[in-house]
Amino acid sequence: MSKPSAKDIDALLPQTQCGDCTYSGCMPYAKAIAEEGDSIDRCLPGGVKTLKALAALTGQAAEPYLDEMANKQKPHQVVAIREAECIGCTKCIQACPVDAIAGAAKLMHTVIEDECTGCELCIEPCPMDCIDIIAINHEPTDEERQTAADKARTRYYYHQYRLERNEREDKQRHQTAKLAKTEIKAADTAHARKAYIEAARQRARAKKDSHE
Repeated sequence: MSKPSAKDIDALLPQTQCGDCTYSGCMPYAKAIAEEGDSIDRCLPGGVKTLKALAALTGQAAEPYLDEMANKQKPHQVVAIREAECIGCTKCIQACPVDAIAGAAKLMHTVIEDECTGCELCIEPCPMDCIDIIAINHEPTDEERQTAADKARTRYYYHQYRLERNEREDKQRHQTAKLAKTEIKAADTAHARKAYIEAARQRARAKKDSHE
């Protein structure tokens, strides 16, 4: 059996990007399995299903991890904001890795349920403690799980792209403002120098006229 790539492993992960595996997202965990031989039992949202899939892909035995995973796996879930208590601080929006929260500063926020991965990353930064975890009663089919994972992966990478783009634009604005400030300062210096020289000429002219 050939060694699976990080991309192959990532394709089996639920794309919640929750960090429960102790990595910053699903792909970093996939790379750790592929490149460093890390354990296949870290994905709590994926639970037993993902554990078995990872075991089959990597040629490892799932049995040593099954009982513990059955106890610690996370249920299928989303979160919901108690909107009447929301103060519009945007901290949950900033924390969401898949842009599943809509709202703006000082306006009520709401979770887009169909886009939420249930990662819980928005809960801790909320100063009002007004975000609840909502368990989804029905167990999604394999097809539904795959569709949700593919959608979440797309939204996550767009989220990362948007953050990087905003950072580049902020940096560009800062550089432009800094350049403009430098140019204004240089222009002011040149103007002051010119005014000083002209004033000196006028003084010299006035002194010459007084002696005639």
